[in-house]
Amino acid sequence: MTEREKRIAWFLDARLGMFIHWGLYAIPGQGEWYRSQRRVPVEDYEPYFREFRAEGYDPRSWARLAKEAGMRYAVFTVKHHDGFCLFDSALTNYKSVNTPAGRDLAREFADAFRAEGLKVGFYYSLLDWHHPDYPKYADMFHPMRGNEKFKDEKINFDRYLDYMEGQVEELVLNYGPLDILWFDFSYGGMSGKTWRAEELARVVRRYNPDILINNRLETSGTDLGRLAQSGVPPETAGDFASPEQCLPDSEPLNGDGKSVPWELCTTLNNSWAYTPSDRLYKKPSFIIHKLVECVSKGGNLLLNAGPDARGIIPAESRELLNALGGWMKRNGESVYGCGAAGFGRPGWGYYTRRGNTVYAHLFEEPIGPIPLSGIDPAAIRSVRLLSDGSEAAGAEAALGARKRRDIRFVTLGTDPNHTYPLPDPWDTVLKIELAG
Repeated sequence: MTEREKRIAWFLDARLGMFIHWGLYAIPGQGEWYRSQRRVPVEDYEPYFREFRAEGYDPRSWARLAKEAGMRYAVFTVKHHDGFCLFDSALTNYKSVNTPAGRDLAREFADAFRAEGLKVGFYYSLLDWHHPDYPKYADMFHPMRGNEKFKDEKINFDRYLDYMEGQVEELVLNYGPLDILWFDFSYGGMSGKTWRAEELARVVRRYNPDILINNRLETSGTDLGRLAQSGVPPETAGDFASPEQCLPDSEPLNGDGKSVPWELCTTLNNSWAYTPSDRLYKKPSFIIHKLVECVSKGGNLLLNAGPDARGIIPAESRELLNALGGWMKRNGESVYGCGAAGFGRPGWGYYTRRGNTVYAHLFEEPIGPIPLSGIDPAAIRSVRLLSDGSEAAGAEAALGARKRRDIRFVTLGTDPNHTYPLPDPWDTVLKIELAG
């Protein structure tokens, strides 16, 4: 087993994590890209810094919520694109300890989540719209892009890179041992060597060889980057791919045919950061289905919540996470440590697998008996309902002339000729034990 495989083993077992987007942008309540989208000058954004109090911030309640939801790790946005730091960096005054909050919010987060037994990750933006030496006029995303005031501005980008590298060093030295450093993101010509990515990766590994890094030093949330190539990828390629708001069609494989570790990051409504006008929250069944789909394709789900300006996670988000947690308590065995089953996708849902145990996730009942398609009937030793251990009886006799020897059929009722409602309408899980 390689060093990369050793350090990512816990991640592949965890399968479910919490993402938290929070910062000054929670006050205007228009998303974390507010400054860029509205072309807000730094001086017009300054009032939010002076009124940031975080009076409702209780990371212990966040950690308990995550744990009850079945999450095994969490990633916190300690610096987003606006450059505001939720950690006590010695390299800037633009940080939470200098606001009315007066607190090192990242320190409290890490302590609270570790106390609940969860792995801790920090999100760090490679972009910085507050730093004077970050490109403005010709940049794709900077709030002052195209602003004639900055057309001929002289900046020292190396000075910004020194600042960024120094902050990353602070995070891995002062808040460790961190389990994940989640970089965001590369774009246009701003990738790889532009970020001095090799040196940045060396700094991280020098102090924490076991930390996981995502692939966004080289790419965005749209592709696998060099993790998709054959052979051993460079350190700057990261340990896992990080698609955003989109799922791969199938299990991602590299050029050698090996599974690429990956993690879908997605939202509970349509917004990453607190946006009170966004009431389009997803249904519990949708979230569960996407979690299962991720695992069935060898991936993780990083599910985001955006606390309000006070630091309180909205009630709708808490309700969804509580519903997810209830399902995970009954069925988490079919998620943790599981991956692709290798049987193809059945018509009623997905399979996940751990060793000789296969889990059939039934999203909808078929007409008549349930076909365990793709699995050799001779290899099936038992089929049980995961939530209560009851047997799913064989139903081949109900098929009459349609009887097939290549598919095992089961029923969740007493009469195999009938169609029965699923015990769990969100996702009923069958535990299938295969012969060794």
